Amino acid sequence: MTELNRALAGAAEKGIISAHQVRDLEVYLAERGFRFGPVAPDAAVDRADAAVDAQATEDSEQPRFLRGFHDILITIGVVVVLVGLWGLGGPVVTLPVILVLAEILVRRQRLALPSVALTLALVHWVAMTSMWFVDDHAETLRPLGFMLGYVSAFPIPLGLFYLRYRVPLALAGFVVSIALVGVVAVLLGLDKGLGIDLASGDRFMVLPLTLLVGALAVFAIAMRYDVSDPLRLTTRSDTAFWLHLAAAPALLYSLMGLVFLTNGGATWWDGQASFSQAASAIVIVALFMLVGLIIDRRAFVTSGLLSLGGAIWTMLSQTGASLDSYVFVAFAAVGATVLVIGIFWQKLRRIVMGLLPQTITARLHAAP
Repeated sequence: MTELNRALAGAAEKGIISAHQVRDLEVYLAERGFRFGPVAPDAAVDRADAAVDAQATEDSEQPRFLRGFHDILITIGVVVVLVGLWGLGGPVVTLPVILVLAEILVRRQRLALPSVALTLALVHWVAMTSMWFVDDHAETLRPLGFMLGYVSAFPIPLGLFYLRYRVPLALAGFVVSIALVGVVAVLLGLDKGLGIDLASGDRFMVLPLTLLVGALAVFAIAMRYDVSDPLRLTTRSDTAFWLHLAAAPALLYSLMGLVFLTNGGATWWDGQASFSQAASAIVIVALFMLVGLIIDRRAFVTSGLLSLGGAIWTMLSQTGASLDSYVFVAFAAVGATVLVIGIFWQKLRRIVMGLLPQTITARLHAAP
């Protein structure tokens, strides 16, 4: 902690400059050789350190899609208008309005939250339109063929939308949709080309393995964007945020599938999962939380909370505890985990990053 950091943190705390400007100034001054040595610790310094830690916790993963209430107001208007037009005229009327609003709000005014809303509106439009087209051939298509036709409709619209408006969510959606097309195409090829019946008991593992490969590809691309912007100053960081948000649950549940499908598809929800499977689930969730700390992405923490609760539920039920006991214990354990990780996020990151070699930490978002 340097005197410069404390001064900037104090300015941000008083509202003189924004948190993003603090980060930009630190980068700007560091590039020009400004260095300030540490000062003697005292109570004021401790308070400043705490303030900077709090600021770092807020700013370490803050995608730039909300810049003020103006964005919220415009977004409310966008959502209400599109819902009304969808009810009146369906997709034929809605698509032109999405594009006109994108020209005004995204390309010209560069509003962040409305760009997210319009991207999601485009996704909804593609989803509904694709379903209507594919549904006409549902009787002649096998389930995987139906799914391939459905997901194949997403990459081109999202890719074109990104090329025109440069919305990070659209780029992330394009990457995820390409990965989905690849996963379904592989499954369809295994089904039709090699005659592998995915519904067969001894073939259950093919689905989570294929999904795991696709999720790893999305995660690798997300990390590519992350390491290209370790200071998280550009839209590449926002793209990585959305990609991690998709990759984390896909990775988690493909691994969960590998654990639970070995038991004939049993899960903790039907009460047939074993104690060892629940323990394996907890280990997987813990590893995900560790990965989240290392790369400073909370999606890897939140994606595992439901699984953590289910695993605790299963382990307690195996002990013969009453329903009232293990339901509330599971809730309390998950809540406590969230609070501990959330409150001590930066301190835990510093500990974890200190254990890793500098060749790795140098390419990641730095721990304050």
